[in-house]
Amino acid sequence: MTSQQYKTKQRELILNLLIENKNVHLTADEILDRLKFQGNAVGKSTVYRYLDRLVKQGLIRRYVLEEGTSSCYQYRDKTLPCDSHFHLKCLDCGKLVHLDCTFLQNIEEHVLQEHHFQIDNCKTVFYGICDQCAQNKSISLSLLR
Repeated sequence: MTSQQYKTKQRELILNLLIENKNVHLTADEILDRLKFQGNAVGKSTVYRYLDRLVKQGLIRRYVLEEGTSSCYQYRDKTLPCDSHFHLKCLDCGKLVHLDCTFLQNIEEHVLQEHHFQIDNCKTVFYGICDQCAQNKSISLSLLR
């Protein structure tokens, strides 16, 4: 196997992993871990370079949630309306959730019509605590009582 074929195989593995997990946001480290778990060792620099290329090609989306934290990536399935919704980010577990909400779309329209400002909803993230983490905190607090 030549060096070029090996690199092509690695890229194929990365892209296939993203496609198989199109409903999940993955960091580069999570991609590396999943590939390694599957028995496919891929270099970290290869993953980052290829992710950058896929973003530039428009095949995946990069979500930068906070400065200083890892970006996460998601395959852009053309059949899913991923480009047109808001996101929720849990401050405890870091989970990123797609939020398709008619109410927020109304707010988006209001801001445009009344304030002449177009919100980029795919980059708009609401921060808070998810149900699971809130339940875990509640359970932890009740145990302390």
